[in-house]
Amino acid sequence: MIEIKDLNVDYFGNPVLESIDLNIPLGYSVGIIGPNGAGKSTFIKALLEVVKKRSGSVNINGTDISGWKRRIAYVPQKNDIDLSFPITVRNTVLTGTYPGLKLFRRPGKKEQEIAERCMAMVDIGDLANRQISNLSGGQLQRVFIARALAQQAEVFFLDEPFVGIDLVSETIIVKLLKQLRAEGKTILIVHHDLHEVEDYFDKIIILNKKLIAFGDVGDTFTTGNIRRAYGASLGNVIIRGAGGEAHD
Repeated sequence: MIEIKDLNVDYFGNPVLESIDLNIPLGYSVGIIGPNGAGKSTFIKALLEVVKKRSGSVNINGTDISGWKRRIAYVPQKNDIDLSFPITVRNTVLTGTYPGLKLFRRPGKKEQEIAERCMAMVDIGDLANRQISNLSGGQLQRVFIARALAQQAEVFFLDEPFVGIDLVSETIIVKLLKQLRAEGKTILIVHHDLHEVEDYFDKIIILNKKLIAFGDVGDTFTTGNIRRAYGASLGNVIIRGAGGEAHD
């Protein structure tokens, strides 16, 4: 269980997340949705203590999340990454093995084999020697997914992984995430496309600075909850299978 108690984040005195209490069971694929500016990315960063000005507590199975850092893999948004840094695909994926290395130890044959296997899982083996600055958006996202896989984590946090990528890459990533979920991994994904929610996730968190709703997709992804979060910005979006509520 990921236990979140009274989580608050503010930027320069402006509240971004307010009084969030939430228990997320492990072993599920969980989508995080809400309108622009709802604090979705901040929510993940706050859980990981990347955001410093936060209050409240985050525990996993009764242990502060700081004690789980090696078992958590984080894939940030692409625009949060410096793509000008001269590094190949293989070496980028290899950095995912670093948390498991002893101090001052360099990656060896075992780590190289892990990196090769993870590249194959997302079909980027042929790109191994290419600079990451020369990749398409979809290829780049697959590199970061492979790096997360190389960490051999138990919990995966992904921030908008499907933005700006091609259909082939999205299909590969979705298939892989479902495989990880079947293996008992926990996956939290910031997501923006409401039309894919029912296909991609077991549970959803609906945010708009405050927690609007959380639960199984079938029970929680309702027109009423979506309207509470999105308000007028919802427009004419149709919620499919919306918990028995009338559709628009």
